Amino acid sequence: MELIDKLTILSDSAKYDVACTSSGSNRSSKAGMTGNTVNMGICHSFSADGRCISLLKVLMTNSCMYDCAYCVNRRSNDTRRAAFTPRELADLTIQFYRRNYIEGLFLSSGIMRSPDYTTEQMIAALELLRGEYGFNGYIHVKAIPGADSALISRLGMLADRMSVNIELPSRESLQMLAPDKSKEAILRPMGLIREKITENAYDVVKYRHSPKFAPAGQSTQLIVGATPETDHKILTLTEGLYKKYKLKRVFYSAYMPVTQHSLLPSTETKPPLLREHRLYQADWLLRFYGFQARELLDERNPNFNPLIDPKCNWAIHHMELFPMEVNRASYEELLRVPGIGVQSAKRIIAARRTATLDFASLKKLGVVLKRAQYFITCKGKALEGLRVSESSILRGLISESGLKNILQPEYEQLSFFDESAVTKESVMQCLTGQM
Repeated sequence: MELIDKLTILSDSAKYDVACTSSGSNRSSKAGMTGNTVNMGICHSFSADGRCISLLKVLMTNSCMYDCAYCVNRRSNDTRRAAFTPRELADLTIQFYRRNYIEGLFLSSGIMRSPDYTTEQMIAALELLRGEYGFNGYIHVKAIPGADSALISRLGMLADRMSVNIELPSRESLQMLAPDKSKEAILRPMGLIREKITENAYDVVKYRHSPKFAPAGQSTQLIVGATPETDHKILTLTEGLYKKYKLKRVFYSAYMPVTQHSLLPSTETKPPLLREHRLYQADWLLRFYGFQARELLDERNPNFNPLIDPKCNWAIHHMELFPMEVNRASYEELLRVPGIGVQSAKRIIAARRTATLDFASLKKLGVVLKRAQYFITCKGKALEGLRVSESSILRGLISESGLKNILQPEYEQLSFFDESAVTKESVMQCLTGQM
């Protein structure tokens, strides 16, 4: 098979892996070597499915001994198979890099023969890149569950970032759709990677030139919408992964129906992209805003509201905490206000040391007043002319497109200026799922 045919097959097979982010790794260029990495590198082009990337994103092979029902590369699927040799993959990567097509490599693989054999092939390719070709650029590699610990350790010394895909959010779903895999086999390499990163951090401090193990950390991916788990279940799992395994990122991938199966959504089902978006918003709240999963969702409200973002949804259910006086609120309290982000909260804290802030000042500091105005006061006063009621707050937080969709039935076209249609009852019904 021609190399171009292999590239076509194996790059297309890799498009369902989500790992498009900044590199998170700093490594300067060196004499005799090719490339470098910077923290804010990668992420400036777009793949066919709309994701922002600048990586050669391929599989070592799309042949797989496993038969996961949701996977396009599963053993029982009738599809063209291909495999790179380590030399082919290393040569392809370095040639693409020299032509400025890519900034780095994202490498995953189906399981051929065994997890150990597959990992050995990936190691051989990366050793050629790092050693013979002197490639000093960014490499993200997927660790293979079930592979020997020594092999995973070798792989981590060659990569900037490692990840192990959990994919399905519960043991029950894993047993049902991926019977060849087990939760323990997936979590074991995640634990090993965490331990090696911790050990290596001490080695680097003690020995300045000690080689680094996955300096950009590790991540994982969860498939959203293939199985019946709620957002509450997914977010609780995410929180646990961040705490236990010190992950840099959890990626969410809206399930794209690629196969017909009785246990999966039909192939005509649209990917739940809005749900994926809400999970990313909530993930941001966990990592940077001090929220906990149980604050955002619970057993009574297990899924995110599709009409407003998780922070706004939390705020309207905790109106007893608002309005908040921005000239006295702590940094942690400001982060809870919709429309105030991490940077704008820091600017507010810094600016009010020398002046008393008003609404005009907040706008200059980057606060999104369209959202924040309902939850704050300046000098003890609300924004002049603001109507504050439950229905007006809800209407103000819902986007125009969302409002149009929920208030206009398909068989009737309402006027944009018909305010009588926007009632407290209609909006509340939409927000609680009663329409």
